[in-house]
Amino acid sequence: MIKQLIDKITSTNAPICVGLDPMLSYIPEHVTKKAFEAFGETLEGAAEAVWQFNKEIVDHTWDLIPSVKPQIAMYEQFGIPGLMAYKKTVDYCHEKGLVVIGDAKRGDIGSTSAAYAAGHIGKVQVGNKTFSGFGTDFLTVNPYFGTDGVKPFVDVCRTEDKGLFILVKTSNPSSGEFQDKLIDGQPLYELVADMVVQWGSGCMDGGYSNIGAVVGATYPKMSRILRQRMPHTYFLVPGYGAQGGTAEDLRDCFNEDGLGAVVNSSRGIIAAYKKEAYAKFGPEHFGEASRQAVIDMVEDIRRVL
Repeated sequence: MIKQLIDKITSTNAPICVGLDPMLSYIPEHVTKKAFEAFGETLEGAAEAVWQFNKEIVDHTWDLIPSVKPQIAMYEQFGIPGLMAYKKTVDYCHEKGLVVIGDAKRGDIGSTSAAYAAGHIGKVQVGNKTFSGFGTDFLTVNPYFGTDGVKPFVDVCRTEDKGLFILVKTSNPSSGEFQDKLIDGQPLYELVADMVVQWGSGCMDGGYSNIGAVVGATYPKMSRILRQRMPHTYFLVPGYGAQGGTAEDLRDCFNEDGLGAVVNSSRGIIAAYKKEAYAKFGPEHFGEASRQAVIDMVEDIRRVL
């Protein structure tokens, strides 16, 4: 699966990922108004607004980008209708030829992890038939449970040619409370990185493993260490833009071949029309604003690679 992502990155010359993380406050009034007229001010109405918002952004950006990353919590808040919008979004992105990274940060042990893996990236058996639940291509995974929690996901990656991005050094300000703590003189995030390399060694797909790592752009010194430590691991890089990460900060997430990382931007793209730089588009043309934000992001990253 990582080869498919790399092929898309190479063909678009855009090592980026659009985070489809919609909040109702991001959605222009004319979109929510139409949805509420059809479904009322209900969970169904909110889910319809989310779906129409996503569709407009995808329609304006799909030809420029290799991948998207819907954050499932933004859909779960609207209950079952929200999850239906999530599934519609995943399917529509696949129709457009995009690689879909499900951002669910799942992790547990035994049969629970196996069920998460089956539901998001694998298949579930129902009688004599098998079905794909959400059907994403990659899934983000929390490694706190260790090998017991990660192995069921890795097993599905092997059988279904899917991928993972395992949390290693996250972009949030308090990540160091645990991730930077020294264990036998070594930061915890480095120990997790070594485990990710170990888990991924049996899932190689060309020069990179299907088992990748989440490495935040907001900690460039640590990303440099991790890049050297994990030469065959692809990085999913959050933190660019709205969280303060710059193109210069993420330079060391990439290998010398210009590959090795896919950089995410969520509100910086999907809510671009709210930013002064794109105000000229206005709420009615929010999709066009998102397209321009993608173009600007790609140029910014190319500038430092």
